[in-house]
Amino acid sequence: MLSHLNNYHIILASQSPRRQELLKGLNIPFEVKVIDVEETYPKQLVGVDIPMFLSEKKANVFADQMTDDTLLITADTIVWHEGRVFGKPKDKAEATRMLKSLSGKTHQVITGVCISTKTKRKVFHAISEVRFARFTPDEIDYYLSNFQPYDKAGSYGVQEWIGFIGVEHIDGSYFNVMGLPVQRLYTELKRWKE
Repeated sequence: MLSHLNNYHIILASQSPRRQELLKGLNIPFEVKVIDVEETYPKQLVGVDIPMFLSEKKANVFADQMTDDTLLITADTIVWHEGRVFGKPKDKAEATRMLKSLSGKTHQVITGVCISTKTKRKVFHAISEVRFARFTPDEIDYYLSNFQPYDKAGSYGVQEWIGFIGVEHIDGSYFNVMGLPVQRLYTELKRWKE
């Protein structure tokens, strides 16, 4: 369906197995390549500006490696709740604090995506609102003890146990909550003409 991309060498710059799996679902060939980037951003940025800035920052580190046929996809996902960013937790205590704060409330999952070639760049974002049921302390502890939330924004994977028992409602893309708004990415790639 995206045959106009056949002339490109598509690179997904993400270590996330979830992003890799979601992009595979579009049935396009791609390579995974990662350059470590410190996920820092100017303090004045809020909400959607943060993952959009970070997705471009990740793209910028590839500038020297881009060839004429390279199409690079970078992304960053945050949880935005009560005016604060909930990134990847450093330890169990921080993960516990995050999940207690999200419990029984609605938060936003925002992904910024950057599509780049040597001559063109498109940056966009997707927002999904997620409402959680109220978690008991035992449920939070069970999740953190049996799953790996430490590489996930907001300390949770929606596709894991906590999502099964906790998500009451999602307004927006479920796949965005997993880390890549594939429907929107597909739409942008369909439009991609040099």
